[in-house]
Amino acid sequence: MADDENLRVELVAPDRLVWSGEASFVLARTADGEIGILRNHAPVLSVLDPGAVVIQGDGGDTKVAAVDGGFLSVADNRVSILSEHAETAEEIDLESARRDVEQAGDGAGDEDDQDAARRLAWAQARVDAAQKAGRQSASG
Repeated sequence: MADDENLRVELVAPDRLVWSGEASFVLARTADGEIGILRNHAPVLSVLDPGAVVIQGDGGDTKVAAVDGGFLSVADNRVSILSEHAETAEEIDLESARRDVEQAGDGAGDEDDQDAARRLAWAQARVDAAQKAGRQSASG
């Protein structure tokens, strides 16, 4: 691909294509830490941690989405983000996500309850994505 091409990004959940488009930069949290992807990045295949994914559009607009883990693949200026659950910040009800954090946190103290820990991580990822997108609650 040419040096001046932007990244082609796809954020995919099992039930739908969450977002697809051109971007100049992608930021995601992997099992090894945060990774920033610019055009002509070396090939990468990594496990994603739950959190916010930030996609800087080629026109300067920014898209933020929550993922509950999954995989990130980078090759030939194509970025594929695959996650069991994914929501754009616009789709997230921030107050509901905050309540989910509180409820999931109540059950996360039990070390054997991996489901509670997963629910907590997903709820927190949704809150983080909404906040990174600059959304605030009506009360906050």
